[in-house]
Parts: sequence; structure tokens; C-alpha cells
Amino acid sequence: MNRALRRISIAVLVMFLLLLINVNYLQGFEPASLASKPGNSRAFYAAQNQYERGSIVTADGVTIAASKLSSNGNDSFKYQRYYPFGPEYAPVTGYDTLFSQTGIEAAENSLLSGNDSALDVRKIIDLITGKTTKGATVQVTINSQAQAAAYNALKTLGKPGGVVALDPKTGKILALATYPSFDPNILAVHDGTQLIKNDNQLLADKTQPLLDRALQGTYPPGSTFKIVTSSALLTQNPSTTINTNVDSPTQLTLPQTTHVLTNNNGEICGNGSGQAPLITAFAQSCDTTFAKIGMNVGASALNSMAEKFGMNNPNLTVPLDVAQSNYVIPPSEALTAFSAIGQFSDTVTPLQEAMFAAAIANGGTLMKPYLVQQVTASDLSTVQATPPSVLSQAVSPSVASDVGKMMLAVVQDPAGTAAGFSAQNEGGLVIAGKTGTAETGQNAGLNDAAFTSFAPYANPSIAVGVIIQGGGYGATAAAPIAVQVIKAYLATLRNP
Repeated sequence: MNRALRRISIAVLVMFLLLLINVNYLQGFEPASLASKPGNSRAFYAAQNQYERGSIVTADGVTIAASKLSSNGNDSFKYQRYYPFGPEYAPVTGYDTLFSQTGIEAAENSLLSGNDSALDVRKIIDLITGKTTKGATVQVTINSQAQAAAYNALKTLGKPGGVVALDPKTGKILALATYPSFDPNILAVHDGTQLIKNDNQLLADKTQPLLDRALQGTYPPGSTFKIVTSSALLTQNPSTTINTNVDSPTQLTLPQTTHVLTNNNGEICGNGSGQAPLITAFAQSCDTTFAKIGMNVGASALNSMAEKFGMNNPNLTVPLDVAQSNYVIPPSEALTAFSAIGQFSDTVTPLQEAMFAAAIANGGTLMKPYLVQQVTASDLSTVQATPPSVLSQAVSPSVASDVGKMMLAVVQDPAGTAAGFSAQNEGGLVIAGKTGTAETGQNAGLNDAAFTSFAPYANPSIAVGVIIQGGGYGATAAAPIAVQVIKAYLATLRNP
């Protein structure tokens, strides 16, 4: 054999060996990764015919996504995915289609489809025993009664918005609702042409039903941001108490401008003397007071405190992706004043609103929000579980106590902006909260409405954040929804 031929033979042999190694590597170490790749139609076909996809259930055992045998005799797929509650749980479940997944369907796809390596032992046992292999069941943290209350209240109001409820002690997401929403069932069809048509109709809908406003919508927080501003003041100045008199003018001319800031409808703060106890200014939501406080504590302190409450975090997942809530350091004192009252470039998600209240309710410790409680195999063995974890220490317990007392005054003080939901009006239920009304310049004079709250005040078990686009006043549009969610959840604790 001449030298050239020998070289060619060696090269071919090396390439053959490399190919053999690659094939074995892919089969031995990458099957789960390849199976979960978007657009893998063979994997989707196998998933619909080989294994029954696992169910998604709530914390209280309600099935919100499942698979059933296809009733279409011409269907090439054995199983049909369906969503019993449709739009109510769409931001939680997402959808599983011929081409892709979203929501929990995407985040836990490998487990739901049965392709995850964590299920290999179970699949071997099923093969030996002759049992039908099924994907894992994902149990989310959602409470079905709180979820129904959130979605139905949004739907009844009929304005775009989002609601998130948290367990402040653990970070469990108890409710996650958005409106308008969509029915995932119309995207779970096995007819590709019909799927594309349905998807295009949803994408063209000007109400944006595919937008998860609870996690992906960002809006100005308005006066709910005064929780952050108050926390910055009390942390920076330990001698300040909630009864300390603070500057509360009826009008405040902002530095280096001719702009005169006033309170809502030109209202006076406190007794109109220009001074008011901090708790009174908070309960009445006096803009001039907190604009002045913001300028005094400084933009850097506001930014630092906002981040401790979870803002400016690009990596937050639940495990669904969460849009970043932002505090942008303003370039001037005047704009710092606006940022301190939740305007300028401040933006938050409804989840972030819930996180404000949750941190205060939990003694200043902000728990990481999470949506997946546990995953179980077909034999009910636990594959994985989510333990509670601390996201940050937002404020000290003493500051949290003080801010909590001021949030209590918002609802329980006759002069508070949410006094309509006092214990006297709510059958003895004691709620603490903060209203927000944010100018957006986008809704023809109708402001966005926000409310963040927790209850019961003495031993908080739920924190709720609500934002309504174009809702007007927080106490009018957002607070009633939060109260309905709180009542629905607390009723399940009394009558499990």
C-alpha cells in the first residue's frame, strides 16, 4: 500500500472512530437534552404516543392540565392535552403545542413528558412490571380558591391587570392571575394549520391576551413605592419613629425647577400646619412629604433599598421568567422626588407589588417566590421538591414592624386611603396595605391603580399585589380585588 493510500485509510478510520464516539455519546449522555429541544417533532410525536404526559395540579389537588386519549379517529397522536380551567390558569400552565411549550409546561417539560433522567428507574420498573409509563405530575403552589377569586375579580372589572398572592413566610405563590387571558386548549390542537391560525389570532389581538401581566407586565408603582421610601428613611435615621413630625407642605417647589408638587386634589396633609407625623403622612399618602423624604435620603439610598425588596434583579425566576422591576437612579433632585413617590422611571410587576408587602409581613425577610411545590413520579414517589429560601433581608425586624404599623393605618385609620376596607367593614378581618395611583401619560388621564397588602395583620399568612391598567385610584380598582383574594384564601385555612 503506497503512502498516500495509507494516509487516506488512516484518516477514514479516525473519522469513523470519531463518528462512533459521537453517536455513543449522544445516545448515552444527551438523549434528554435532545428530546427537550424546541422543534424536535420526533420527540413530540413520541411524547404524544409513547408516554402519557403528566398532569399539573394545584396545591389543594385540583387538576389544571392533563392528557387524555384522543377522541379523534383520524388523529395520529394517541394523547390529547387539555386544560380544564382554560384562561384562569393560562399564566401558570402555559401551553404544550406541536411546536413549543410555555409556562410550567415548558419549565418542567422533561419531567412532564417522562424523558427526564430522574425518571429512568421508574421507567425500568414500569417496563419490568408491564405498567404504562407516564410522565411526572407537577404540583404547583397555587391555591385554587385564591386563584379563582383573583381571576374572577379581574374578569368582572374588565380592565387589563395582574394579581399575585404570596405566602410571606415561605415565598409560595398562592395565586397568579392575569386579564385578559387566553384559552390554552385552542393551542393544544394536533392540526398544525389550525394551530397557526389560532396563534396568529391571539398575536393580532390588541388586548394582548398572551401577555402574562402578573410576571411580565411592568407598571409605575405610584404610592406603593412609599414603602421603599419609608424603609430607607427609617433605616438611615434610626432615631426617626413613625410618630416623628416630618415636613408635609401643601405645595412643594422642586429644586432647580418651577414645578410645584401638590398632594392629590390639592389636599392638605395632617392638620395643614406643614408638619405631620410620619404615620399620618403615610396613611394619607401625602406626595409632598415623601418627595421631600426622597430628596433627603438620596437616590442612592432609595436604589439600595429598592434592590433589597427585589427590584433591579434580572435573574429572578419562579421558575417562570420574571420581568425585571426597575429603580433608575435619577439625574437630579427634582426627579429623585418623583421617584420617591413611585413615578419617574420606577416600574414594577404585580409580583413585585406582592413582594413589597410580603417582606414587611415577614419581619423584613423577603423569601424567594416559587411556583413549583413538588414533582412526583407515577408511583407517587417524590422526584423533587422546592424548599423555601431567603431572597434578601430587606429591612430589620424593627423597621418592618414600623412600616407594617403604617400600612395598618392606611386601612384602619378613618383618614387612610383604604379606610373602606377596615376591620369594621370587613367582618373583623384586619388588613394592612398601601394604595398606589400612578400617572402613565398613556390612558387619557386615567391612572394605573395599585394595591399591596397582607393579612391577617397579627399573624400574616398572605400578601397580595394588584395592578390595574387605567384603573384610576388604587383604593377603588385594585384594593377590592386584593381583599377578595385574601378572604378566599383565609377561608380555605379555616375550612381545609
